[in-house]
Amino acid sequence: MKLSEKILLGSAGTAGAGVIAWRTMFPWIRDDLKVIKLVRQIGKEIQASQSLLIDKFEKFAAQIPHKPFIIFEDNLFSYELVDQMACRVANIVKSWGLGPRDCVAMIFHNEPAFLWTFLGLQKLGITAALINSNLKMHPLIHSVLAANTKHVIVGSGDDLLGAITEVLDGLGNQKIYVQGLGSLPAPTGVHSFDPLLQVTLPVAISPTVRAGLTLADLSCYIYTSGTTGTPKPALISNGRLSRSGITTRCLTSLKPEDRYYVVLPVFHSAAWMALSACIQTGATVVLKQKFSASQFWPDCRRHKVTVIHYIGELFRYLIAQPPSELDTQHSVRVALGNGLRKDIWVEVSKRFKIPLIAEFYGATEGVTAICNIFNKPGAVGRLSPLLNKLDEYPKALVKFDYATAVPLRDKNGRCIRVSVGEPGLFIAKVPEYLIQNGQFRIYQSSAEANEAKLVRDAFEPGDIYMNFGDVLVWKGENVSTTEVANVITALEFVHDANVYGVEIPGKEGRAGMMALTLNEGHKLGPKELKELYEHVCQELPSYARPIFVRHLDNAIITSTFKQQKFDLVKEGFDINKVKDPLYYLDSERSTYSPLSASDLTKFISSRL
Repeated sequence: MKLSEKILLGSAGTAGAGVIAWRTMFPWIRDDLKVIKLVRQIGKEIQASQSLLIDKFEKFAAQIPHKPFIIFEDNLFSYELVDQMACRVANIVKSWGLGPRDCVAMIFHNEPAFLWTFLGLQKLGITAALINSNLKMHPLIHSVLAANTKHVIVGSGDDLLGAITEVLDGLGNQKIYVQGLGSLPAPTGVHSFDPLLQVTLPVAISPTVRAGLTLADLSCYIYTSGTTGTPKPALISNGRLSRSGITTRCLTSLKPEDRYYVVLPVFHSAAWMALSACIQTGATVVLKQKFSASQFWPDCRRHKVTVIHYIGELFRYLIAQPPSELDTQHSVRVALGNGLRKDIWVEVSKRFKIPLIAEFYGATEGVTAICNIFNKPGAVGRLSPLLNKLDEYPKALVKFDYATAVPLRDKNGRCIRVSVGEPGLFIAKVPEYLIQNGQFRIYQSSAEANEAKLVRDAFEPGDIYMNFGDVLVWKGENVSTTEVANVITALEFVHDANVYGVEIPGKEGRAGMMALTLNEGHKLGPKELKELYEHVCQELPSYARPIFVRHLDNAIITSTFKQQKFDLVKEGFDINKVKDPLYYLDSERSTYSPLSASDLTKFISSRL
């Protein structure tokens, strides 16, 4: 720990008027101390944990063999059973001649077989490429080949079987093994995995097979969403996978008796935060094949769930369900996740009475994260002046080019920090231990893709920061995101607001645009357009007011409940592509007016 931290924590323990005076002059000091304590705890546990995730799992399989590791569709799968199935998988894959540092692609829906297949590969030190199970055709081919895989293992599901057989010609010499066929013959070009599982004994794999692996070696590839292009395989080391679980365990105070509800796709990093935490704690995973708003709380009650993981708009679907007297009848003590909008947060707190909603901000390939453990709606983290001063690997919000999402530089070539209330691009310093020969690898792809995420010489010669690509806003000592969307959704008739930037022909930078969906029974007529205009002018500074509005019948959401922006940004306000009603900020009439071909040219030349 730094000397400044020791002094601060030592002083904080002093009783009497000194502490009272501190809290009077610096009302945020209590929250800062709580964050410092949490960061210290996470750091200590990471430092003390030098074993691989598979080592932790095998330890619990030996210590608590009969304890449920997975609850799936009311079936219990013990630690011992999952370990035995993982041994079967490992022995099968070993017979293929594969071993440490080879790579196998996995394409699975949420099911127990995913976990024992993954753990079986880990027993051999094999890297697993976790492919998005929704991909088809070229994106699927690209994702498999980008990881330099040797074989592909596909989980149960006719859709998965159909997707893989459609692209066999594009996968070259890959050998494809499919689970879930049972006694049915495999289609031409693929092999059934099920008969191999039946005849292979669950003989334990000696840990010496992976003895040469370290925390720096790859555990798996988790792909970026691909919303700005084809999915890119992010490098997830054994250490990173372990650290994500430790962080999750500390944020949720996870104990062995906890039950963690996982409805997010297992190919997603958020799901692996929960899975890694449970494996390292000896807790139980309540795994759901697919998110269901109507079954969510009944599942939590039936299985006595204590921790849930959310992302994006998941809670919006829950509050859209009819209210019930059972809404507060559950054992959930903490909800951990990211992307929870302020308006939804408030409603969730009131209706479901979850003691703690812990919001965090990070990225699959990110080098750091921030968190809000204070139940403060709308904030994704905390970065007070004190915390930023003590941070060994500082973070910053900087001015940027809206068109390229690249930081702007001052006359000395350094990044420019934003002021309170001003939107800024989130960047964070890359820890020295992750840098080798001046390089920091993020993706298993070209050097250009890696370098595009780095900000070199950000504040000092030779420093390296990572560009997270997201815009956050300083709100005093807290950081808040999607601020514009939060403001818009405060209107009674607005159901959802997706805010993004669009290019203007012949102009630098981007203009703000929002895609709106309305609450049932409402319309976007002259009255609502006038109210929308007055609301954004009153609540938002001029630079943050959306210039264009697109009225959607239904929100566009990804498989992980995030707002989908890529197609919306690409189509912009092009009336030849967009079939939805379009409007523009009309200052002359003090409203949002319909955007038509006749006034588009005039509008662009005169207003922007």
